[in-house]
Amino acid sequence: NPHRLTNKMAAYMVSSSLSARQGYAPSVRVAARAGASPVAVRAPLLVVAKESRIGKHPVQVPKGVTYTLKDNHLSVKGPKGELSMQFPEIMVITEGDDGIKFTRADDSRKAREGHGLYRTLANNMMVGVATGFEKKLKLVGVGYKAAMEGSKAVNLSLGYAHPVILEIPEGLQVKCDSPTEITVSGYDKVEVGNFAAIIRSKRKPEPYKGKGVRYADEVVLIKEGKRK
Repeated sequence: NPHRLTNKMAAYMVSSSLSARQGYAPSVRVAARAGASPVAVRAPLLVVAKESRIGKHPVQVPKGVTYTLKDNHLSVKGPKGELSMQFPEIMVITEGDDGIKFTRADDSRKAREGHGLYRTLANNMMVGVATGFEKKLKLVGVGYKAAMEGSKAVNLSLGYAHPVILEIPEGLQVKCDSPTEITVSGYDKVEVGNFAAIIRSKRKPEPYKGKGVRYADEVVLIKEGKRK
């Protein structure tokens, strides 16, 4: 049937061009039986896992910071405080003249995913005990204000019928630079960010007037209200 042959030829051309576009090996004809349709053969793919762009850089040791490294357990001590962390066995940590180097123990998915992460966590430890971290928050709204309750708690007036009093976790310092500005600082980046997020969660910025607690560098998108 000439129509059948034409359809087979069209299907062969489509499969050939598609296989070429997708990186397959050129399609070959199967000569096992007469009139067999061509089969696209996938070429073997070789995946080479490169080093993480972040993980390949050594972690610098700041001036005034000392550390101990044993069996993937890293302890750092500096002017601001002391931190320690146990890293998993998928990471190989070595010491060098230019700092601490993180490499993967193998090319497993977990090792590739965690290479940059664990290097960043170690770097945060070094920076934290040397200079510390801080988060600034801003209170926006009529009557919204913050004040310290001694050195252990912060008192927030956020438009509720009651004040919101938050105890400050150990290792953190909180300052009220003005009645509408709060600064959270400390040597542990995780704790600083977590407590700042807790303060913000007590009155998140609303999208019509922007009232609430926001980060100092946060951009709040304002929606258009109902037109009269």
